[in-house]
Amino acid sequence: MCNAKGLVVRSIDLELMPYFLAVARGGSLRSGAGLLNANYGTVNRNVQALEASYGVPLFNRSSRGFTLTEAGEALLPYALEIEEKAESARKRVIGLDKSEAGLVRFSLPPILAYTIMPPILARFHLAYPQIEVEMRITSTVEDINRDTTDVSLRGAMEITENVIARRLFAMAIGLYASKTYLEGVLATAEPSGEGVTTLGWPEPSKESRFLLERPFPHARQSFMVGDGFMRLQLVREGLGIAYLPVVFSKVFPDLKPVPNAKQFLGHSLWLVLHSDMRKTVRIRRFVDFMAAELMALKKDMQGDFYGAATED
Repeated sequence: MCNAKGLVVRSIDLELMPYFLAVARGGSLRSGAGLLNANYGTVNRNVQALEASYGVPLFNRSSRGFTLTEAGEALLPYALEIEEKAESARKRVIGLDKSEAGLVRFSLPPILAYTIMPPILARFHLAYPQIEVEMRITSTVEDINRDTTDVSLRGAMEITENVIARRLFAMAIGLYASKTYLEGVLATAEPSGEGVTTLGWPEPSKESRFLLERPFPHARQSFMVGDGFMRLQLVREGLGIAYLPVVFSKVFPDLKPVPNAKQFLGHSLWLVLHSDMRKTVRIRRFVDFMAAELMALKKDMQGDFYGAATED
């Protein structure tokens, strides 16, 4: 394969392409290493080997990071094409698998992984003991088409990627506090929220606006955290009030709804997988099992909205 700049992509270089792409995407050796779950030295060594193979530098190196040289820019579309074809071939071959055994790579956010998922996974293992599950617990939405995961459980308003997405239902959100915070701080707080502390998000969000608009417009935000599970734990420690999925009041009896705070429907739960993987038996078994188990939690997850004419 030859590009317009005269660079030839040889088979000996193919194994080095992921390192080139990771640094191009991350903008540094350390960021590239993080994307590959590799160490800094390995990434640096392989990038240098690829540059030596072509006889040209592929990156400009500075204190601000790595940027592509003219040669690197010329190579990039070919490297992306190689990656795409390799991933498509892998998924197509795996999609022919007909056995209820093997590996399923499953990604999901921490707030669901550490709360509702352990008993579901235990039941799955009893039903399909030959299927191995590799969990990737991350708040980052992983690209199914990048071959980092096989199945993803997400909370989202919609899925716009070119993937198979099974929508389950919208989750209800409510305002919660610990029992001690409710009986102590909230019992004596001003109706407008003076003296009340809230746990919010680092960036503006629908939930944080609800917190300010109703029912406590004068509450003070004490902690800002993007990780939902950490926010849940801070509420349980009595550090303030926060909007949380209503299902957690079933999982954690010490969580109590804040009086006069209405619930609202938030993101929907989705199970997402690559279109080529839907024919793989172990993937299909896993997705069907997860969907059935999560649907069994629908009443607890939808709270006041369960059974309403306006739901889903």
